[in-house]
Amino acid sequence: MFDIKTNENGEVVLSGRFDGAQAEKAKAIFDRVTVTTAVDFKDLAYISSAGLGVLMATQKRLSEKGHKLKLKNASGHIREIFKIARFDLIFEIE
Repeated sequence: MFDIKTNENGEVVLSGRFDGAQAEKAKAIFDRVTVTTAVDFKDLAYISSAGLGVLMATQKRLSEKGHKLKLKNASGHIREIFKIARFDLIFEIE
């Protein structure tokens, strides 16, 4: 199960398993992000390379306009995935 929504603070909130089957659903939400935005990983259990790709495409698009994604509340497992992929050098992770 995967869920993605925007909360009352304008943050994107992810929960469940973000894999290839969910990439289009996530892309539809991230395509609406136009300014620096926090992404809350608190309830995210898993992210695949497809999920990483959606985040990377969004980060690239935003950085061209001087904005970015700020990732927060990532579990140790998710942080390790970002470190292995060297995405910790690209994303601000709180």
